Amino acid sequence: MDTIRRGRRFEALAEALLKKRGWRILDRNVRFLRKEIDLVVEKDGLVAFVEVKGRSGPAFGHPLEAITWRKRRAISVVANAWIARSSFEARSYRFDAVSVRIMPGGAVELEHVEGAWTE
Repeated sequence: MDTIRRGRRFEALAEALLKKRGWRILDRNVRFLRKEIDLVVEKDGLVAFVEVKGRSGPAFGHPLEAITWRKRRAISVVANAWIARSSFEARSYRFDAVSVRIMPGGAVELEHVEGAWTE
């Protein structure tokens, strides 16, 4: 499976998890200045900017290790642009992450980390 299709699959799995937990999807694949946020979700007036990271197998470490300070900074830039152009009035904002791991045998492990980092 190519990288783009695998990434979309990981995002779909993360979206399904978040919806199941009561989150509403406000936006997907938000782009600004060649940077991107995977998902923008809302629950009870709180907006979360969600980075989805996945791995097919355990060979390359935990997916969340790939969210570097540089990636966090890029997500912050896009989040601020989204807030500036959105009419949605949130009571607060935060940065979340969802890791998706496809284990040997095909089992899927999902982990939603609320407040994964701050600006």
